[in-house]
Amino acid sequence: MAKGLQGIIRSLKLVARCGLIVLNDGLICLPIKRQQVIFESFNGKDVNDNPAAIYRELVRENPAYAQTAYFSVKPSEYASLHAKYPEIKLVKRFTPGWVALMARAEFWVLNSRLPNWWHKNRRTTTIQTWHGTPLKKLGADIEHVAIPGTTTAAYHQEFVTAAQRWDYLIAPNQYSQDIFKSAFGFRNHSLAIGYPRNDVLYATSDQQITAIKAALLGPVTGPVVTYAPTWRDDMAVRPGVYQFDLPFDLGEFFQHVPTGTHLVIRPHYLVKDAIDIRGFEDRVTVLADTDIAQLYLISDLLITDYSSVMFDFANLKRPELFFAYDLEHYRDQLRGFYFDYEKEIPGPLVTTATAFYQRLDDWAMAGEFTGFADRQAAFYHKFCEWEDGTASRQVAQVILHGRDAE
Repeated sequence: MAKGLQGIIRSLKLVARCGLIVLNDGLICLPIKRQQVIFESFNGKDVNDNPAAIYRELVRENPAYAQTAYFSVKPSEYASLHAKYPEIKLVKRFTPGWVALMARAEFWVLNSRLPNWWHKNRRTTTIQTWHGTPLKKLGADIEHVAIPGTTTAAYHQEFVTAAQRWDYLIAPNQYSQDIFKSAFGFRNHSLAIGYPRNDVLYATSDQQITAIKAALLGPVTGPVVTYAPTWRDDMAVRPGVYQFDLPFDLGEFFQHVPTGTHLVIRPHYLVKDAIDIRGFEDRVTVLADTDIAQLYLISDLLITDYSSVMFDFANLKRPELFFAYDLEHYRDQLRGFYFDYEKEIPGPLVTTATAFYQRLDDWAMAGEFTGFADRQAAFYHKFCEWEDGTASRQVAQVILHGRDAE
């Protein structure tokens, strides 16, 4: 009975999709509407990341866009996002109203791929911001794809086909720009400007940082340490059920950091409710949904592993510690790395809890990791040199004046 019901639901969704496609294919023949801009972040999951930074700068420079620019969001997220961002016009993804707006938009501003079966108006300009400097192999650079229902060649072609529809692609650094050409087969216009979401890292005052810290954590007397690990597939126990085990003991952690230290854990949103901080509620805060740039700003030390947070946080030139307890498996059995991770990361690499605590002792004593200044500077030069706090403004100029960012 359950399987039969699921089959009916799938059939109804397919019919609805076909109806929307037919509607769209008719509407994209009409002229675009000037100043109509559709933003979308992570397929409609939130109002954040590069698209949100560009939206806010666009509206700041020309307030009229507050009436003609929309964020495309998942229907399941609409109510919560509308309550959180009442000043932003939202539209539910894959609804007739969304189709009408998308089909005649002057610009699409996205940070991930739309389905290749969704067609766009030939007069619509797409600005693809992407969502991070790549460490792990992407798109056509993945040598062997093990996804049921597809082949490696078909998977590669999906990315190349998608990229052909992007008129602009933002690159945060030369390294990423080169990878985007190979991974996406991108041949249109690259915007070599840094990431709009990182502008705030250059424009926020110490006074503002203090206010952000107080708002997020309350009174904190010591340094703030943020632990932001990457998502791992084995976090899924079964569909809809996830687990998350800290690779270190909280009690032991606080014995190796300065008095008054506050730990922020930034997990993937799917495991935010699976983290056990009982007994440490006054010293540990789990923040899965907060704008991560705010966490960068208030953090004195970032602990991560393979997450792209390493690249964005490096803009602040603060210490980073890499706890990669499953390095061999992650590097060799999953998607592979683009650069020599062990030699180029801008801080110490540890793979055991014992070594982790020892490195925390080093940081607690010196406020930094001695001997890593040259590597940190090289990392900044390679990955952050294009960042200067003006990326959002430069993309806004493309939208406002129809010209390339300078």
